[in-house]
Amino acid sequence: METPTAPGDGDAEHAVIAHFRLAHGGFGEADQRQLVREARQAMATATEDARVGEVDGNEFGGGEAVVYAHGPDASALFKIMEPTLRSLPFRPAHVLLRHGDSETRVDL
Repeated sequence: METPTAPGDGDAEHAVIAHFRLAHGGFGEADQRQLVREARQAMATATEDARVGEVDGNEFGGGEAVVYAHGPDASALFKIMEPTLRSLPFRPAHVLLRHGDSETRVDL
């Protein structure tokens, strides 16, 4: 499903923003945070090697982990990140693909 976002520059960088629900609210368990950090590092290496963008980092809070990435083409970036994102065991989970002035949600 494509959702319009605020008007902006059509040449803006694209983004991939992955959201995962963690157990016990707050920042989740230590082992959950470690899995997300390891996945983020693996995706950072893969996206840099493929030259499709950059994984900016992650954050924890409110019972959720979020991983951020950006590049010139959200679809190409997601294609490289998708196997690792789907390998994480936390559900529910979804990814927002920001394509300049529109956004698409992909449920994992």
